[in-house]
Amino acid sequence: MLKKSNAWLWIPTLYLASALPYQAITSISKILYNDLGISNSQITFYTSLLLIPWTIKPLWSPIVEMISTRRKWTLASQLMLVVCFAAIALVIPSKHFLTLTLATFFIGAFISSTHDIALDGFYMLSLPEEQQSFFSGIRNTFYRIGMIFGSGGLLILANSIEKNSGDTKFAWSVTFATIGIIILLLYLYNRKVMPKPEKDFSRKVGLRAAFANYGDILKTYFSKPGIKQTILFLLLFRFPEAQLTKISDLFLKAEITSGGLALDKGEIGFIYNILGVTGLIVGGIIGGICISRKGLKYWLWPMVIAISLPDAVYIYLSMEQPDNLNIISSCIFIEQLGYGFGFTAYTLYMIYFAQGKYPTAHFAISTAFMSLGMMLPGMFAGQLQEWWGYENFFIWVTACTVITFAVSALIKIDPNFGKRQK
Repeated sequence: MLKKSNAWLWIPTLYLASALPYQAITSISKILYNDLGISNSQITFYTSLLLIPWTIKPLWSPIVEMISTRRKWTLASQLMLVVCFAAIALVIPSKHFLTLTLATFFIGAFISSTHDIALDGFYMLSLPEEQQSFFSGIRNTFYRIGMIFGSGGLLILANSIEKNSGDTKFAWSVTFATIGIIILLLYLYNRKVMPKPEKDFSRKVGLRAAFANYGDILKTYFSKPGIKQTILFLLLFRFPEAQLTKISDLFLKAEITSGGLALDKGEIGFIYNILGVTGLIVGGIIGGICISRKGLKYWLWPMVIAISLPDAVYIYLSMEQPDNLNIISSCIFIEQLGYGFGFTAYTLYMIYFAQGKYPTAHFAISTAFMSLGMMLPGMFAGQLQEWWGYENFFIWVTACTVITFAVSALIKIDPNFGKRQK
């Protein structure tokens, strides 16, 4: 059995390696396209379509479930992502950058979603239940650090290079090449420190045999008690966030006359990379610790409140349009603190629901529903914002948190799930 202390060696870096490509493909790409003159409605539509591989990943999850080991799948995916981001860096200066980058991003999305299937299975096979609940907050924290690093450190890098060189495309090429280098370094480290749990063994079967159980995987998933309520929860818990995350950084960057805050990429990066990370770390760690002591059921409603109500800070920001970075940073800190605390419940519920036969494939199905719940509302967020303006859009998003409360009331959780064994 893997010792609890050893998990600190590989959980942070594996979830950084998981978050960084996801953030680059679905979020950093928004700022890239904004810089290169693409409209908000096009940006949100195209970048939401890039979520398709995460949405349909259960279609190939049996391959990961049945062939080779989760460890090997995880490492191989990281290596392929290095190649992918190198390719993106090369095609950005092209005249046909939009078509070429979208195509390359889409390939990267398939690789990254495969990485997530393998990693989630590896996490569940490597830790006992009580450690899974404790480290759920840790893994969420480092996953979000990877995402904030993309919105923070890499944006600062792109902004700095652009100011020094005067060449926007060159700045973005260097930034995406840097992402590839970081993932390469993470791959080299992870290859050394990842454990080899006994449960993660190679079954050495062919593709036909791998998919032979696919019907049973679907049958056992969709016959679980409370499946209808769970699907609604997975699809709609993040309905407000699915819209907010597509617009929030574009809002910070938009001109004052357009209803935004007119921050440059460096300022956006600084706010998210410093105070945003701090709030996220505090919220995520507290969330994991709280659940490990009293269980997921006990903390569900405080976490629902924490992930929902802070969305209202964007109403204030859009109404007042403050130019004081301290005020803006405080609002982002509050929102990230609540998100880090509240999202722990959502992630742990997916682990709870995936228990039993085929945990890797069942978790992948749940994350596919999660991705679909992010993709569909996000596709039209830009159009709504262009119709209504930023202020009315954020009022709408905050009103949508009623849906989060409603679907959270539907699910049933064992009161003892997540509690650390004494």
